[in-house]
Amino acid sequence: MNGGVDCGLSEEVINLTRGSSGLGFNIVGGTDHQYIVNDSGIYVSRIKEDGAAALDGRLQEGDKILAVNGRDLKNLLHQDAVDLFRNAGYEVSLKVQHRLQSQNGPVGPRGDGEPGGIPLAALLVPALAIAVAAVWAFLRYRQRM
Repeated sequence: MNGGVDCGLSEEVINLTRGSSGLGFNIVGGTDHQYIVNDSGIYVSRIKEDGAAALDGRLQEGDKILAVNGRDLKNLLHQDAVDLFRNAGYEVSLKVQHRLQSQNGPVGPRGDGEPGGIPLAALLVPALAIAVAAVWAFLRYRQRM
């Protein structure tokens, strides 16, 4: 958790037109595969590049989908939610809950192997290598004296 990050929630209705690759996003969650502990909601796990959701631009990874075409997604198994999306038709209305964040940094896990910053090891390993080389050079120099 990022200690100083304030976050809130906002809701929005997003209307998408199904494209050649569907709605253009993946979901996680459900009563049988909770994405967040004690929350069986359905969340956007990935926005597909050039898909309907990416072209619209409002749906974001980490958003919670509350309803599809007016149908509440509470207490659904993951596969039932997937089936609901697949059978939602050509024009799809999503009621979405966005997580708002302050400018202090990311709100939660980024997922999909995306780094949130520079890993500490990426800074320490080169610094250690330089220190070892400097000590080795110093010792070689002292031996010649």
